[in-house]
Amino acid sequence: MLKKSITLILIAITISSCWKNKSPEDLIRLKQKFKSQVSTFENKKENANKIVNSGLESLSSLKSALEDTKNEDKEFAKVYGDWEKVNKKVENLNKEYEDLKTKASNLFSAMEKQTNSLSDETSKKTLLKAIDKAKTKYNGTLANTSEAIGKLRLLHGDAVEVIKALEVAAALNSFDNINDQMKNIEGRVDGIMQELNIAVVESKKLYEKKITELDQE
Repeated sequence: MLKKSITLILIAITISSCWKNKSPEDLIRLKQKFKSQVSTFENKKENANKIVNSGLESLSSLKSALEDTKNEDKEFAKVYGDWEKVNKKVENLNKEYEDLKTKASNLFSAMEKQTNSLSDETSKKTLLKAIDKAKTKYNGTLANTSEAIGKLRLLHGDAVEVIKALEVAAALNSFDNINDQMKNIEGRVDGIMQELNIAVVESKKLYEKKITELDQE
């Protein structure tokens, strides 16, 4: 049903093109901006994933070093600095997510505006319903992505807490409790990154399958 509705959008746009050489909202340009933003978000996500895992490796190495050599301020400073880099990557990822939301919203708004310009009320109603269905589903995906980014921030905060606790543990020469905390942190990384993958997959579906027909205008 959605595929048929998108076909109707294409027909309506083609008819509209008989009146004007360029669509009122330049849908293709907006689609390309959205597509480019999806790729940027995907790259940022992959980069953040690598940085987080690298930070976890540094944390594990620090723990091993402390068990053997006691407290070393330089090691703490280095690993804490690594996690500050993680925080910056997470913040950058959140910015790209906000840009993704904006470009998706612009694209949907353009589609709605052009559909509303149609004189055939039946076609207009059908197309607006299809657009609304796609937009609702995608907005749900974006909400889940926002939640995942929030979890990533919490992960970073928890890791910083472990670093602080490690210093005390080193002084006491007791690392048992730290082991459990580190396992908890490491166990959350894959799940968070999988949640972020959803946004990339759904975004690609949006421009590859549901809006690609617009390129044939």
